[in-house]
Amino acid sequence: MYLQGLDTKAEYPNAGSNSIYSAILSRNEAVKDAKRLKTFLELRDKYVEKNVMFEDPLFPADDSSLFYSRKPSMKIEWKRPSEICENPQFIIDGANRTDICQGELGDCWLLAAIACLTLNEKLLYRVIPPDQSFTENYAGIFHFQFWRYGEWIDVVVDDRIPTCNNQLVFTKSFRKNEFWSALLEKAYAKLHGSYEALKGGNTLEAMEDFTGGVTEYFELSDDPTELYKIMKNALERGSLMGCSIDVSTMESNNKTYDVCFVCQVSSESELESRTEQGLVRGHAYSIISLEEVSKDTRIRLIRLRNPWGFVLWKGPWSANSKEWSTISAADRENLKKQTIEASEFWMSFADFKKNFSKLEMCNLTPDTLQGDERNTWTVSVHEGRWVRGSSAGGCRNFPDTFWTNPQYRLQLYEEDDDPDDEQVACTVVVALMQKGRRMQRHQGAKFLTIGFSIYEVMCGQNQHLQKDFFLYTASKAKCKSYINLREVTERFCLPPGEYVIIPTIFKPHEEGEFILRPIVFVSDRALASKEIEHDTIRGEKKKKPKRKLLQPEETDEEKQFRAIYQQIAGDDMQICANELKTILKNVLSKHNNIKSEGFSLETCRSMIALMDTDGTGKLNLQEFKHLWKKIKDWQLIFKRYDKDKTWSISSFEMRNAVNDAGFQLNKQLYDIIAMRYADERLNIDFDSYICCFVRLEGMFRAFSAFDKDGDGIIKLNVLEVRHSYFCRSVPRSIT
Repeated sequence: MYLQGLDTKAEYPNAGSNSIYSAILSRNEAVKDAKRLKTFLELRDKYVEKNVMFEDPLFPADDSSLFYSRKPSMKIEWKRPSEICENPQFIIDGANRTDICQGELGDCWLLAAIACLTLNEKLLYRVIPPDQSFTENYAGIFHFQFWRYGEWIDVVVDDRIPTCNNQLVFTKSFRKNEFWSALLEKAYAKLHGSYEALKGGNTLEAMEDFTGGVTEYFELSDDPTELYKIMKNALERGSLMGCSIDVSTMESNNKTYDVCFVCQVSSESELESRTEQGLVRGHAYSIISLEEVSKDTRIRLIRLRNPWGFVLWKGPWSANSKEWSTISAADRENLKKQTIEASEFWMSFADFKKNFSKLEMCNLTPDTLQGDERNTWTVSVHEGRWVRGSSAGGCRNFPDTFWTNPQYRLQLYEEDDDPDDEQVACTVVVALMQKGRRMQRHQGAKFLTIGFSIYEVMCGQNQHLQKDFFLYTASKAKCKSYINLREVTERFCLPPGEYVIIPTIFKPHEEGEFILRPIVFVSDRALASKEIEHDTIRGEKKKKPKRKLLQPEETDEEKQFRAIYQQIAGDDMQICANELKTILKNVLSKHNNIKSEGFSLETCRSMIALMDTDGTGKLNLQEFKHLWKKIKDWQLIFKRYDKDKTWSISSFEMRNAVNDAGFQLNKQLYDIIAMRYADERLNIDFDSYICCFVRLEGMFRAFSAFDKDGDGIIKLNVLEVRHSYFCRSVPRSIT
């Protein structure tokens, strides 16, 4: 499989739209992890040495961290654990689901996800670094790690926690002196701006933030085929699962899910929402395990957990129901032994499907769950945005603007190797996630209603598809409905070929940012004929055995500017125009053959517009290295015509320099260059020369992208003119 942006990204000719971005992310992940840890350790050691308790200035112990709209009715005091109890502990006898009891905040969706997380120790301690305590190197500072839109980030907090009457107000452990769950909740609240921002949500959000996995969503009313087997396989693979009951009935194709924001208030005030069997509507439950027991026939059972810390279930297989007496003593003992706390309960799988509305699943790897075979998969992250008046075209119901949405080309080269499947098809999962909406709640933001469509296109179709194409072509696949969830995910089986994915908001002219994650599956037997590139999600038939490629060693110059780059770029390993100006000045000062005091901010902005391949408005290390190569190549041409060694060339000689660089211009353009870049003595200095070449390169790339038939004539509509002029970020090959 091969995916690229048709009009929103720049890419290698044979790679995905963010191939450079993905490669740099992967390459620098160890560096980022080290920097995150260094930041925490440096802060901790600094306060330990000073013998002072850390106070987080970014998430202060005041009302701004608690709420943004409605002040709590109770009097809140922020206290450190040592002020709440004696002998406070971070984790006692391992972190487990008994340590997670909901308080006054309606965030059971988060707690249900944490409970699932405790079932996988490796995942748990990725989120909760265990080497923290209230005794050794204690300075009132703790840290937690979350997956955030394609990368892991470190969130540092102090240990001041909201209390009322010396009791924790929000999440707590049943052990009065254990605090990991309360501090984890605080870190997650900081990530989203406040505790109130966590009120009401979807379990899938937190599951994804804890794992970086791929989510799937099931309507239990649809009664998916082999659901028990799907769930059993998922649990065996370590997937996290939750479930809930809708408060109201879902409507139409454009589904508005107020019910997705489960548990808007705390347990004490929600009891009136109970069903006859005691389950609570709009409340999130964790799924712990599945079992089969013997009666007259085999009975399938499911074990659930209520984050409130107690059980309300009164139906079959509740604590004292008659069903327990109908199974063997061995089965009865085994099931009761698994129920380690009062918040867990059993029910039959049939009752589960009857009573619950939806199942939420987060797969640590998106392996196919319908079969027993294990699959290999590849995934890539592609960031984009919907911009009002430009790329926020709405769904297919709005044909006049639908075609302006971002478009991504998807190539499926080989079918799945499934002997039981008579259809020749490729399995692909498409996950569309909107960014930052929960953090923007205080500004009135809500989740947008999002979805996507997939269209089959002719082989080699690289241009943005126009309005007429969608008027006369039906989609090959699409999401089941447009939903106001953070992420919409669907699994498809498509014939080998070329496709275009169109991610959209339901209504046009609504703005937002998104991440598109396409996943391709390759079975073990097919793997022998596949080459999977980590950052391009591309599968190709091998013609020769795969050989280990040796990475060329960095030159002294490359090591030099890498060090300068990393010093200035910071934690995100990307640089803006001001940082680029500083880096280039430092690099130029170390090259005696280039006499320049540096480039202007305007030139640096033009450089970023040219080289920014991932649409961030910044440059990563790979983009910077490519820019530096361009500058050195153009510098050689400049020296050729700088005959008096003054590091300026005559505007007359600029014509020859432009021709040597491969740009063929008419007379009018040469006149414009002279007027725009020459000084009063008709000389062009090195900064202006580079700025001119950067802009020429951008214009030529834009023209080539729109010159579909290669006749040297292009026809642009208003949107295309705007895109080429303001962005200068069009599909291109990087040489």
